[in-house]
This record gives sequence, C-alpha cells and structure tokens, in this order.
Amino acid sequence: MSEPLYRLHELTVRTIYSDLKQRAGAAGALLPGTPGTLVKRATAQGHEYWYRSYYPVPKKRLEVVVGRADDTEAYDAMQQRISHAAWAAKQVASLSKLAFQVADKEVAAVLVELHNRGVFEAGLIVVGTLAYRSWLNEYGAIATAARTQDIDLARGKTLKLAATVPFMSSMMATKMPFHRIPGLPSHNPSTSVKLRGVDALHVDILAPGPVLGEIVEIPELDWHAQTIPYYDYLLEDTQSAAMLAGGHCIPIKLANVQRMIWHKFYSSTQRKADPAKAEKDLLQAVTLAAILVEQESTDLQESYRDAPQALRAAALTRMPRIEMLLGQHPQALDALRTLPRA
Repeated sequence: MSEPLYRLHELTVRTIYSDLKQRAGAAGALLPGTPGTLVKRATAQGHEYWYRSYYPVPKKRLEVVVGRADDTEAYDAMQQRISHAAWAAKQVASLSKLAFQVADKEVAAVLVELHNRGVFEAGLIVVGTLAYRSWLNEYGAIATAARTQDIDLARGKTLKLAATVPFMSSMMATKMPFHRIPGLPSHNPSTSVKLRGVDALHVDILAPGPVLGEIVEIPELDWHAQTIPYYDYLLEDTQSAAMLAGGHCIPIKLANVQRMIWHKFYSSTQRKADPAKAEKDLLQAVTLAAILVEQESTDLQESYRDAPQALRAAALTRMPRIEMLLGQHPQALDALRTLPRA
C-alpha cells in the first residue's frame, strides 16, 4: 500500500512559521546576505564612519556605509535591522531542522533583491516547484519536494511599478555572476539568466500565451518572457505568502492554490519528453489536492468547473495514476473521482 503523501507539523511549530511570516511582512526592505555586524572605519582624513560588514554570498564579504560615527539615528536603525535579520535567520534554521521547506542562499539572494525593489508587491508571481514548496509551508505540511535550482517567476498583468526595474540589474545586485541565456533561435532575446555550471541556479521569466515558448516583451522589467499556455488562468488570482530561503523569510506572491492544482495536472500531460518532470507535476497537484480536501474541507468541484476545458480533461486522463498516489487518502480520492466528466 502506498505511503501517505504528507503529514502535518505540530501546531506550535506552525505558529513559529506564522509569526515569522507576519514579522517579515512588516519589516519592509530586507538586509541581503548574512545579518552582519557594525564596524567603525576611519578615512585617510580622520573622519569615522559606521559600516555594515556582511557576506552577500558565501566567501565574499562586503562593507556598506551606514553613516557617520556620530549619526546615532542611522546606527540605531541599522542595528535594529541587523537584530531582526539575526532573529529571522535563527527561526528559519529551526524550521529547516523541523522539515519546513527552505531553499538555499542563492535563491534567497535573488528573491530578496526582487522583494526590496517592490517587484512582488507590484504583481510578479512565484510559480513552479518553489511555489509548491511555499504552499506546503503555508499549510504546515511535510511532504516530498524535490530541491530545485530553478526560480520560475511569472508576470500576468502589467506590473504596477512607478518606474522600470531592470531585471538584469536586479540579478547583478545579488553579487552573483549571472549571465544571460541566449534565446532560441539565436536572434530571440533572452528570457532567462543562469550562474556558471551544469546544475547552477537558473532564473526564468514566464508569461501567459496560447503557444508554448513564444517570446513577449516585459517593458516594466526591461526584459522578455517565455509564454506558457493557460497561464492567464493560473495567474488570475494571487495570494500573499512567504518563501523561506537561506536565512530569510521573504514576502512573495503565489498563484491561487486550486488553480495551481489544475494547471499542474495539465502540465503533467504536456511533458511527454520528460517523464520525471511530468510525474513531479502530478505528485505536486495530488498532494496539494489531498491537503485541501482533508485539512481545509475544500470542495474542489467549483474550481474544477471554472478551469479551462483542457485542464479539466488533463485531470481526468491522469485518474489511474491519481488513484495509485491517493491510496492512503480516501477522502481526497473520492473528491477527485466524483469530478464531472462532461
């Protein structure tokens, strides 16, 4: 008999996450890298300044000026931010040991820069496996989630930014050596950046479009995106959430979880050349469906009826595999078995 797809964290542990998320949402701009320390440096002219000394990425230390040595207001404000960052890092480390989903420091560097530039608040949405991992944390669920070196970000409607926020500048601000991935065909503009190495971090910008892989302009980011069918449906409704990564809790936007379930079913039928990714999409959809039905008493019928016909059909075609995965979840299995066939 199959194993249960998930189990729940204890309530006390879920409360730690909830408190961390709430405080992160109220903190404003986050300090990149490690919390760091304040150090005093003197110039050649004898003037003294406070600097924040920290590591933006491992093995690379930076010092950023905070203010004059007599500027107590600037000193106190930075000390408060450092204290909050240190507290948050401690909470994230504890949650990681308790099996919460925590992405690595490279992911944190990217998400922190985008958060500090207001891009998530403006409407950029985290999708893909990172979104799935974030939803597990939101529901206090422990489940299998493959570690990923992909950050998938999606723009549905025009981002509500007061001025252009160049995507490439944001990536270079992480102090990591990102490079553009050439478009295919070669004359197409880039939609992705990557660090050096076969398995290195990869950041994609995606957008709605009827044809897979077309290139569209995202002028607010001075960048381009690759289109994904039915992303207009997926990105229609979003929710504020958080991503644990490195030592940070970063406020982000996620697609509606029920829309994500139906789109994951669809994606699992489209990856014919990559069975492993198809199975991953299916497992994520089934796990989220089980959590919603069993823990939230969610009726999936309404969101199923509202989904595009291609997504509904995809879910039905995967029913034999769904039944195998839900062997330990009869309530969720009944909910999916009774979906309308028309």
